[in-house]
Amino acid sequence: MTVPNTIALKRIDGTETRLADYSGKVLLVVNVASKCGLTPQYEALERDYDSLKDRGFVVLGFPCNQFRGQEPGDESEIQAFCASTYGVSFPMFAKIDVNGPGRHPLYRALVEAAPIPVENPDGGMRARLAQHGVEVPKGDVMWNFEKFLIGRDGTVVARFAPDITVDDPRVRDAIDAALAA
Repeated sequence: MTVPNTIALKRIDGTETRLADYSGKVLLVVNVASKCGLTPQYEALERDYDSLKDRGFVVLGFPCNQFRGQEPGDESEIQAFCASTYGVSFPMFAKIDVNGPGRHPLYRALVEAAPIPVENPDGGMRARLAQHGVEVPKGDVMWNFEKFLIGRDGTVVARFAPDITVDDPRVRDAIDAALAA
């Protein structure tokens, strides 16, 4: 399924844009948080963005505070943290909801296109969340740092669980295939 490029987005600095601004690019859409055990993934996300952007790869970061309040800051605090701690230069956006009735239209389209993420064989993330009393309904974004890969044509190519990093061969191979298409 193709994600409509007419979806309105608000950058972290408050300026308005549309998904169409990234047409023809391979996109990795990630819901991010500054105070999560997975936050160090920013480092690999930035490294891949920096090394692949000349080939048409873009990471889009969407802060979200829906997972135990792990993104409590406002946009300026989030931007300062990401820049100073991880040197993030990929596009960051205003804080959004990725689940529930206030789910952002981008995430509605992403979840509809790819309702089930690729997970580790042991169900690692889902099992760890269950141990902490967190049950994730099918189709919902599991936690911070879930990743959606969108091909150059706007088609959702893959969805990866939060504990599958961009360094994982499954993600890297999917990105490389999307860039080659």
